[in-house]
Amino acid sequence: MTRILIVEDDANIALGLQYDLNLEGYAVEVAADGDRACRRAREAPFDLIVLDIMLPGKDGFAVCRELRRAGLKTPILILTAKTAEAEKVLGLELGADDYVTKPFSPLELRARIKALLRRGAPEPQDICAFDDIEVDFDRCEVRRSGEHVDLTPTEFKLLATLIRRKGHLFTRDQLLDAVWGVGNYPTDRVVDNHMMNLRRKIERKPDAPRHLISARGLGYRFED
Repeated sequence: MTRILIVEDDANIALGLQYDLNLEGYAVEVAADGDRACRRAREAPFDLIVLDIMLPGKDGFAVCRELRRAGLKTPILILTAKTAEAEKVLGLELGADDYVTKPFSPLELRARIKALLRRGAPEPQDICAFDDIEVDFDRCEVRRSGEHVDLTPTEFKLLATLIRRKGHLFTRDQLLDAVWGVGNYPTDRVVDNHMMNLRRKIERKPDAPRHLISARGLGYRFED
């Protein structure tokens, strides 16, 4: 569940924000002052911090500065009652990612929170994992138990073609077209040779493969 830390000293505003964001499916914690906010942001993994500027003691600017200097990358959305452009710019320069000026629309606040969460989300990696093997399609790499497996470009393309359509039986001619290209016609024996090499590198028991499966007289398929 996405976790949000609200830093707001006005109990009514904090309670309203917590209730509204709970309804959106977020897990929400409230800190009423800057010192507690800094401590909780370091102690617990939050996905977003909603930070009021006007706080007792350590204000929102000081909180933002301290957290960024500590290396915290959590997105910060500042709430401010100040309309002066310089105040908004200062917050952004100190490391805040966005701001909303009080009084704010709950609808706008939710939209800005969702935008920051999308922006802060890590890009999904295009990786297929099976047994002790990881196939990283973005990097065109294969790893076994974290160690690099040396595949030729053709071997990787052949493996990727099979994995992308798990369970699908490819004929040798289909693999020739997909890997070597339509119109390039080495003998279909070249597919068998590459499959034999792949099994030596991928399978625990190449003579009894679990993943690179052959159907006698028909072709090959991948099973995870």
